[in-house]
Amino acid sequence: MEIQVNKVSDSLRKPIPQDASALGFGKYFSDHMFMMNYTEDKAWHDARIEPYGPLNLDPASMVLHYGQEAFEGLKAYRGRDDGIYMFRYMENLKRLNRSCERLVMPTLPLDLVSEALKKLVLLEQDWIPRSSGCALYIRPNIIAVDPFLGVRPSGSYLFYIIAGPVGAYYPEGFNPIKIFVSDKYVRAVRGGVGDAKTAGNYAASLLAQMEAKDKGYSQVLWLDGVERKYIEEVGTMNIFFKFGDEVLTSPLTGSILPGITRDSVIKLLQHWGVKVAEKQFSIDEVVQGLEDGTVTEVFGSGTAAIISPVKAISYKGKEYAVGDGNTGPLSQKLYDHILALQYGEKDDSLGWVDRIDS
Repeated sequence: MEIQVNKVSDSLRKPIPQDASALGFGKYFSDHMFMMNYTEDKAWHDARIEPYGPLNLDPASMVLHYGQEAFEGLKAYRGRDDGIYMFRYMENLKRLNRSCERLVMPTLPLDLVSEALKKLVLLEQDWIPRSSGCALYIRPNIIAVDPFLGVRPSGSYLFYIIAGPVGAYYPEGFNPIKIFVSDKYVRAVRGGVGDAKTAGNYAASLLAQMEAKDKGYSQVLWLDGVERKYIEEVGTMNIFFKFGDEVLTSPLTGSILPGITRDSVIKLLQHWGVKVAEKQFSIDEVVQGLEDGTVTEVFGSGTAAIISPVKAISYKGKEYAVGDGNTGPLSQKLYDHILALQYGEKDDSLGWVDRIDS
């Protein structure tokens, strides 16, 4: 399928933000977007890059009523030798297809979407920030667009990709954050859609997130949805705990997102000879470890923040410090290494990085 390109006129181009320190996250969007349609008779068709603009949706579009939607988040980087680099982007596209399968939506032709993704990034390359820690954030999204009120899978879909420059996800930047453990609300349960990247999972997290922020915490740490006891994930990140000389993270049992950065952390730790295990462990074990000093580091992992060190955890009205409250050496090493890979500045022995402008 050929990708048609309709460029925005010069007079309608948006000003590109120049102050990297003021970018924030998710506030600015570039001049173009990729779009493609699906119908049962034509399958995926009409692949095109168009000027960024509003979507034309029927008010009865099924995504607006029944939430049939999946999305991804990935980045493009301006790095070594002024090149444009992408980090494990095919893993994001494969995960998007797994989300589609869970939500009964048509899977995407990955070769075509990969081509479209790179074509869009290269078209918008002036939007890629040149400051360290900044990138072009890319959001692929698929939505159900049948105009029908009734609970069934849609027969037609819209897939689109938008992009925009971003800085640090948290106002704290790479500085350690504080997280709040929710034992009142749950995010997902096994057998549900917790391992799909879909809007409803995030809507379900908002109330707890706002309550945590009101208490001075950056994120919510979710416990399992049945016993409300076992560690699962943080609202926008997977989570790791260093117990002594071993790093633990929750297993992929169907209720947490299989993060690309999570997988990268696990593989890097194994590559470095650090003990790492995916196993079930409880908040009580974490609290005990924080009190007796056996838990020395806690950090989150995700596309937006890469690695986010944690300096304190609040549970049942009590706040527990993590180590001395500063970024731990393992968190720092992981952040530095992954960031250097993403900018093409470090030897990529694991084959994770693609330079797409050459």
